[in-house]
Amino acid sequence: MSGRAQLMWDEAVTGYDFGPGHPMDPVRLALTRKLVDAFGLDREVEVVAAKAAGESTLRLVHRQDYIGAVKAASADPAAADQSYGLGTVDDPAFAGMHEVSSLIAGQSVGAAEAVWRGEALHGVNFAGGLHHAMPGGASGFCIYNDASLAIARLLELGAERVAYVDVDVHHGDGVQAAFWEDPRVLTISLHEHPRTLFPQTGWPEETGADSAAGSAVNVALPAGTGDAGWLRAFHAVVPELIADFRPQVLVTQHGADTHFEDPLAHLAVSLDAQRAVQVACHDLAHEYADGRWVALGGGGYAVVDVVPRSWTHLVAIAAGRAVEPEAVIPEGWRQEVFARTRQLAPARMTDGRWPVSWSGWEAGYDPADRLDQAVLAARRAVFPLRGLLA
Repeated sequence: MSGRAQLMWDEAVTGYDFGPGHPMDPVRLALTRKLVDAFGLDREVEVVAAKAAGESTLRLVHRQDYIGAVKAASADPAAADQSYGLGTVDDPAFAGMHEVSSLIAGQSVGAAEAVWRGEALHGVNFAGGLHHAMPGGASGFCIYNDASLAIARLLELGAERVAYVDVDVHHGDGVQAAFWEDPRVLTISLHEHPRTLFPQTGWPEETGADSAAGSAVNVALPAGTGDAGWLRAFHAVVPELIADFRPQVLVTQHGADTHFEDPLAHLAVSLDAQRAVQVACHDLAHEYADGRWVALGGGGYAVVDVVPRSWTHLVAIAAGRAVEPEAVIPEGWRQEVFARTRQLAPARMTDGRWPVSWSGWEAGYDPADRLDQAVLAARRAVFPLRGLLA
């Protein structure tokens, strides 16, 4: 197996553009790639532009009628069929939508193929992680579900156990739905509680179909959860489940919208805690999946201060050349930010909270604490189904 990480990138992915004023501003992708280069990480990875996902690949997850609707809206945005979630406020139709959505999906599928075949140890597609798209509809800024497609391709190639860990602030509903009945896929999502955030799913009681009981895991965190609580919840649930499941590949989604500056959600997580979870996912892949790790982006709408820094850390960790939190951001990148956005860029790769700390679950819990209640609910719903002590 090659020890080198692959960074999946095609400049054309920045064409995933819902228009002026939409939170999913493609500048976040362009600025991330520029920051990766500014730190010289492009020389530490193999940069690969995979081909767009074809129809046979898209059909691994998506219905043919939906693919047809996306193609029609792509050719004539004014004719978008809203019954498929297209042409809505969240998912406005735009010319070329099918092509660029297929291209993003192709990068995640390509990363999965490279990792499975041993052509790369890790694969990163920070343009991916579009986890809300359903088999038959667009949702939550997501047209094609590249995360689900990557997992489906791994199964097609012969994988028998794939674990998916989603730390986006929103529930990974589309991936859960795609594999609801499939015990070969373990989906774990840590997200803000559905009472207070889209898509209003991801309750701990959602544990998979009868044929795959315990294959879906949901940790619904109270609004306002910060670094210590977020990390406590992650480490109280994820490592034990991964150790039990022993996946052949670990696929992770790293939406940066858990951050305290994100305008669309209500968690209070720092860049430093996001980096700590990225490191933890990398380590879990090496401990239980022979290092096979596919890491995706996701949400994140603080497009200057947060997203580029978070995902540059992700690329660096995958490349085996982690960027220290205290690292000074190159001045050239900061000038690029101002030229493109007229915003002042951050000066360092930290929010000043490194090293982050949290209290481990093994030391006991407080049944009156809202965060601990969320962890308990997830453990009690799933762990017994998997033969584990809650």
